[in-house]
Amino acid sequence: MKEIWTTMASMMGVWAFCQSLLHTVFPPALRYASLKFLQRLHSWFSSYCYYDITEIDGVNTNELYNAVQLYLSSSASITGTRLSLTRGLNSSTITYGLSNNDRLVDTYNGVTVEWEHVVTQRQSQTFSWRPLPEEKRGFILRVKKKNRQVVLGSYLDFVMEKANEIRRKNQDRLLYTNSRGGSMDSRGHPWESVPFKHPSTFETLAMDPEKKAEIMADLLDFANGESFYQRTGRAWKRGYLLYGPPGTGKSSMIAAMANYLGYDIYDLELTEVNTNSELRKLLMKTSSKSIIVIEDIDCSINLTNRKKNGGGSANSGGRKNNHDAASPAPPGANGEDGGSTITLSGLLNFTDGLWSCCGSEKIFVFTTNHIEKLDPALLRSGRMDMHINMSYCSFSAFKILLKNYLEYEDTDLEKPMLEELEGVVEVAEMTPADISEVLIKNRRDKNKAVRELLEAFKTRAEQNRAKKLLESKRNEVEDEEQEKRALDIPKDGFDQLEETCNKCEEKDDEKIH
Repeated sequence: MKEIWTTMASMMGVWAFCQSLLHTVFPPALRYASLKFLQRLHSWFSSYCYYDITEIDGVNTNELYNAVQLYLSSSASITGTRLSLTRGLNSSTITYGLSNNDRLVDTYNGVTVEWEHVVTQRQSQTFSWRPLPEEKRGFILRVKKKNRQVVLGSYLDFVMEKANEIRRKNQDRLLYTNSRGGSMDSRGHPWESVPFKHPSTFETLAMDPEKKAEIMADLLDFANGESFYQRTGRAWKRGYLLYGPPGTGKSSMIAAMANYLGYDIYDLELTEVNTNSELRKLLMKTSSKSIIVIEDIDCSINLTNRKKNGGGSANSGGRKNNHDAASPAPPGANGEDGGSTITLSGLLNFTDGLWSCCGSEKIFVFTTNHIEKLDPALLRSGRMDMHINMSYCSFSAFKILLKNYLEYEDTDLEKPMLEELEGVVEVAEMTPADISEVLIKNRRDKNKAVRELLEAFKTRAEQNRAKKLLESKRNEVEDEEQEKRALDIPKDGFDQLEETCNKCEEKDDEKIH
């Protein structure tokens, strides 16, 4: 046993001597060149090529790394035996991916590639403006040399698209609002976001079913119309105008649109934007597949009808001369006191100009309670492609509310009661918000809720009839007064003419005498 340890010690001594001799004879530069030559020689004879995708590129996060991580979390691609489970802050599902230093094989259009997740400890870093993670993470993509064009050409684009789909599917909707005066947050974004949890859907929306089907079909055609918009040379965007009395479900309609398409919502508050330049910057910072909302456009800033103020109309591109800007703003709204200087021209360019093409697949939604106050330039096609009248509750919409709040179907109500309700619902002209308030208050007693609603409908219907009768009488009185004035005008004119003629005759008589 002693001889074995002696032999091992001698061999280690010889190895240490040879290593020191090797370092003395071959300097580090020569050793590095030899190693590099061997690696290059191996790559010449190897049938594979390798691509490194690191988590951090310099000081910026590599988006391709995050996309690959999401793509490999899809069940169609996972073949590894050891997986890591994660759940994001705004995510509604658990995603899984490759664990440290694990591998998996993926196939794309008959081409086989191998992914390896490599995690190594980062060396201690010196002073840095941005501290880096302790671990260095990255993916190594191995592919045969004959297939490198496929990988670099379409495979990585496919990985990015698939990752975006998974992100939209797993992540909850976000509701953004613009910061005051265009101020930036810690990441340099002018938008602040919160998770969007509004439960409104087209199924629960109190609206005529035919109108809902028309809107849903239009939204679906837009979302699936990328090739159409590219073929026709149009920007991939669409505008909707929601108008009608307060409480008719305009905000619920926007939430239903977002949940139906899976889009984020950008709620633009125009009163917090000072200039047209800030408006453009906000648009540049919005993401694709989003809904940009401007609520109560007639109340946000002074963008009333220019024809009533002596202005001209905008041209087809939304640009105007200086005198075509918005009508004179109220005191403090023209920038003198730091207020808003947004013009109608800037808003038109925001929705229909060159800057509106930033990103793709965007929907612009304007809401108003008084469509007659809007400038015609805002209403034309290309800016507001579809006008949706959010009117008072109809009988079909009323049945949807009964189902939502009381879980009532058509057959649950007695036929006389149903017919009586049908006869007064549309005459009453009540908004879905008014009806919902009664249903919520009496949701524990369904029969009481229906009875109270019927009484409310009858009362409102009587009020509407009395109001219409009063207006008709008032109109009749006004018509009679106009007729009397029309009859009095010729008589007065004749009397004046007769007086003038008499004066002329008197003057002529004086001249004769």
